[in-house]
Amino acid sequence: MEKWSKRDILFALHETRGVGAITIRKLVEGDLLEQCMSFGQQEWRALQVDRPAREALQHTFDPIRVDARKSLYAEHGISWFTIFDRDYPSWLNQISDPPWVLYAKGRLDLFEGVSAAVVGTRGPTAYGRHAAARVAEQLSANGITIVSGMARGIDTIAHEGGLRGVGSTVAVLGTDIETVYPPQNGYLYRMIAERGLLVSEYPLGTVSHPGLFPQRNRIIAGLSYATIVVEGAYQSGSLITAHLAQDYNREVYAVPGPINSSKSDGPNRLIRDEGAKLLLTVEGLMTDFRSSYGRRFLSGEGGASVDRTPPQRDEELSGEEALVVAELRDRPLTVDELATRLPMPLGHLHAHLINLSIKRRIEGHPGSLYSAL
Repeated sequence: MEKWSKRDILFALHETRGVGAITIRKLVEGDLLEQCMSFGQQEWRALQVDRPAREALQHTFDPIRVDARKSLYAEHGISWFTIFDRDYPSWLNQISDPPWVLYAKGRLDLFEGVSAAVVGTRGPTAYGRHAAARVAEQLSANGITIVSGMARGIDTIAHEGGLRGVGSTVAVLGTDIETVYPPQNGYLYRMIAERGLLVSEYPLGTVSHPGLFPQRNRIIAGLSYATIVVEGAYQSGSLITAHLAQDYNREVYAVPGPINSSKSDGPNRLIRDEGAKLLLTVEGLMTDFRSSYGRRFLSGEGGASVDRTPPQRDEELSGEEALVVAELRDRPLTVDELATRLPMPLGHLHAHLINLSIKRRIEGHPGSLYSAL
């Protein structure tokens, strides 16, 4: 490296273990970013940088080290953006605490369109699963990109719905961009890397721990024009995302639920007490989108420059597979209930259930219960 630009300095600092967002903020706001390359122990100590980080900083601006890290990202097909870059996501640049460096893998064009976050509990009810799938799929069909955190439950269902439409989906990870979590979402991770976009603020090699996951909520809210909450307890992570969206002056919607369901306590209170908009139909939500962004979001005509490959439909399934999906559309059914309704041997039914699960057309639940996605 011949000359260090601000983005190179920021990248090098961000890739240094122990150097966090607060230290970088002090350097940027104090106009010390370029001067810090010649800092010694005393200057770093004055910035309250602890000893392990001060020791790591001795190697931060080694050109060989920085070039090796950049090559590593290139080898993995990972792009990186700093807050100083013109192509840093504009929606994210508008919030009060955007990540200094952002890593992305997949379709970068999805940063350019209008997105909606769909978030909720990790343990949804059948009602919640159906609502999340319907909202995500219909929004994506209209060119809106679905943003979520790839957790179990509502997040997973939202991403799957997004992938079935032209708007696709963005997964904001609470791990580095090469770590699949939860492990059972490996198939979904690969599909998003191929047809959507994976995003993380954590450098490769970051050791995962629970404290990292809440930080991604601000990115989910920041990337999205609107945040939609589908089931969640009042103190849940999905409600934190909604509150962040409100702080960023973004729209917040909530899907109402039964008053006797603890899973609907969060969205119901958001509507009653905190000014969230009641989401009854996707058509109403699309009216709000069009009023802000024009008719280009009608029927998938706008948003990012999206892949117009049509989503998988029933005609792409075998005849018997289509029958299974049709039976599960109205409500979840057990294997025994499906066997009594469908004219096929039990062995064939089990094979179709496995294939449809792999194709992400149905979802299995405890008790041999299945529901359509």
